[in-house]
Amino acid sequence: MSEPRRLEVLRAIVEDYVHSREPVGSKALVERHQLGVSSATIRNDMAVLEEEGLIAAPHTSSGRIPTDKGYRLFVDRIAEVKPLSGPEKRAIQALLESAEDLDDVMDRTVRLLSQLTNQVAVVQYPHLGKDAVRHIEFVLLAPVRILVVLITTSGAVQQRVVPMPEAVQESELSDLRQRLLSSVAGVRLGSLPQELAAFVSALPARSRAVGKTLAHSLEQLAGINREDRMVMAGTANLARSTVDFPLSIGPVLEALEEQVVMLRLLSEMKQDVLGVSVRIGRENPYGGLAEASVIATGYGPDSLAKVGILGPTRMDYPTTMAAVRAVARYLSRILDDS
Repeated sequence: MSEPRRLEVLRAIVEDYVHSREPVGSKALVERHQLGVSSATIRNDMAVLEEEGLIAAPHTSSGRIPTDKGYRLFVDRIAEVKPLSGPEKRAIQALLESAEDLDDVMDRTVRLLSQLTNQVAVVQYPHLGKDAVRHIEFVLLAPVRILVVLITTSGAVQQRVVPMPEAVQESELSDLRQRLLSSVAGVRLGSLPQELAAFVSALPARSRAVGKTLAHSLEQLAGINREDRMVMAGTANLARSTVDFPLSIGPVLEALEEQVVMLRLLSEMKQDVLGVSVRIGRENPYGGLAEASVIATGYGPDSLAKVGILGPTRMDYPTTMAAVRAVARYLSRILDDS
């Protein structure tokens, strides 16, 4: 058979199976798609596709379903990613632009992407190597307990309650905050430990113990920002797709809970010419995801952090790829403007 028709038959099988979740037969293909050939010819074409490992019979039914290899060829031959509608784009923009800080942006991103795709959405926190100190705040909760707040230029807010080695007066705390802020405002997080050490060494002896404790807490808060973290939403969507995981959905949930696994997978995924990366079924190095697909793309100025989705191999790849790419673009824009 001809190569173009083989791709058309495969495309039709993928689209019908994604829509109906039922094995696709030659008669249905002739009725639903204008392939320009008879049912007998389609059966011959399907036989060749099966020999090549692109489709398979799940049981004795005459219908066929795509294999991982078939999905891969389908994805690789997608000429263009279906653009989102105007209302969808406006909804993304409105939701993300109204976020208050980085944590809120991350949370809104995964909830939005999960709703757009009906899959599990994941997003890595951006790599904040260029992030710097915007503001610090000390709130006296008790004479020996202080709330330390660090706000970075990306909008990330970290805070913790810190016990003091001795009682602190409000005036002393205000003075230390002013001194610290003038020393570290605009300093990149990676350089903060050195600046804090210099600040502590320059303090008078009477303020050194309290100043050292505050400086240490700020260094720890900055370290939280540099850690690889991710958030997710939509795990309930997996519960509605249990039929797509005939062996068990348990390993997929375990992979999501083991953030190290997902973070490693996302960091290894390289974008294709369409600006996205797709791992299908057994292409995923983690065995628990052998029945799942992951679609992701980079965002931010260096595109090192990823945003994407995880779902069954039976998914609407063009639409999902478009949603992931669009959300990533808006996310990049929001962070660039912050």
